[in-house]
Amino acid sequence: MRNTKYIASLLAAVLMLTLVLPMSTLAAEKKSIQDESIYDLLIDRFNNGNFGNDIDVDARDDYAFSGGDFVGIGDKAEYISEMGFSIASIGSPFISDRYDGNEVISYKEFEPRFGTEEEFVDMIKRLEKKKVAVIADFPLNGISANHEAIEGQNLPIVEASDGSIIWDANDEKVQAFLKESLLEFVGKYDLTGIRLTYLGDFSEAYINELIDALKAEDENFYVLAAEETTANFDLKPNFEKMAAMREAFGSIDPDSSGLNLFSTEDNDQLLQFDDLIGPRFTQDMVDLRMFPPTRWKVAMTAFLTLPGVPIMPYESEIAVVGKEAPETHPITNFKTDEELYDQIKNINGVRNQSDTLRNGDFELLHNEDGFIVYMRTSDEEKWVIAINNTSETKSFEVDPEKVGGDKRLRAILANDSVLKGKDDKYRIVLDREVAEMFYVDENKGFNTPYLIITILIYTTFAGAVIYLIMKGRKNKQA
Repeated sequence: MRNTKYIASLLAAVLMLTLVLPMSTLAAEKKSIQDESIYDLLIDRFNNGNFGNDIDVDARDDYAFSGGDFVGIGDKAEYISEMGFSIASIGSPFISDRYDGNEVISYKEFEPRFGTEEEFVDMIKRLEKKKVAVIADFPLNGISANHEAIEGQNLPIVEASDGSIIWDANDEKVQAFLKESLLEFVGKYDLTGIRLTYLGDFSEAYINELIDALKAEDENFYVLAAEETTANFDLKPNFEKMAAMREAFGSIDPDSSGLNLFSTEDNDQLLQFDDLIGPRFTQDMVDLRMFPPTRWKVAMTAFLTLPGVPIMPYESEIAVVGKEAPETHPITNFKTDEELYDQIKNINGVRNQSDTLRNGDFELLHNEDGFIVYMRTSDEEKWVIAINNTSETKSFEVDPEKVGGDKRLRAILANDSVLKGKDDKYRIVLDREVAEMFYVDENKGFNTPYLIITILIYTTFAGAVIYLIMKGRKNKQA
């Protein structure tokens, strides 16, 4: 049955790409940050690939190290790649007091439970073979009281309220030490970017100095922020828009007016539903007594087609719950239902093939109480995204001038395509809690590849059903 499900999923993905590939602008070989999609994970909680480095590991203790390591990440390179993510963002890899890589003890050594330098390099190579680049966290603050530079270099510190240590942000020796440590780490390994975390009281001028120093070595090197800031990061989160997305998709018939904040200019912002620090998005759904799989499938369409660069924390693909760490940092379960995983894979696969979905202009056509329709357009192609996050069937008439000429809105996910009606209007009708992506295509009648692959999909399902019935009868007879 598992093989049948895999074949059906594969055929569905091929169908989607058959619809899109002949029409879309293929991704250029040289990417920009706007072309990426990011899978965010914690090294310790992702996958244990080398049990030989499990020093004082206790998977039953939420606050202890659980065994995840560099080898384990490399082992799951295909898992990340299949979902369409082009970057794996890993937590701080340095030796530290905590499983999440915070409270760093040294910027020069890897956490031994995560693995060796050789294993770190090998992890990067294994991910790159699957076309997944790597960025790593570099915490500027929240260090361990045992950090080697506190005593070794006599650097001034301030004790934080949670017991961790923060540097004296105005001290020149501290600033020089952090800059040197950052450049040494980045210069030593084949990373695609770095995410600076726990910026603390460091000034915007100093943060920009760090960014400029990184860019001086490689102008294409990505520098990300984990918090809102006015510094010159390539990508940084916007928590107002993040809250608007959670409000719009956490429940049915929501107040979706917050999505009016989105515009074409948002392409340089991180797009995310939840992060690894606060409560998970699925927790919102559970608290509101919603059904998470349906909520996520609708939300995921918006997540991967709205302006911005999507960053998805690990385990979002299985709708994990949790209100705060360490509850929000479970050990990854790779044996759960694959329906949401496949949804991410299919939509992200289309996004990766369409420059317009990544970088095109954005226009919100309709937004009322959870029924949202918008367009992503460029000189090469046009898309209409319709999301019905309401409790009843909804319809919307797309202005023919927006579509242009005698066109067809070709459905990519599930619904039938939309043709121009006798009144010259394109009328989209969606059932409740359904999302659809429409590619604006020339109206050329039947699509032969579409029909062939559709027949193959249904034939596969029919064959699986017949096989299971026959097998059941044989087992009964036996």
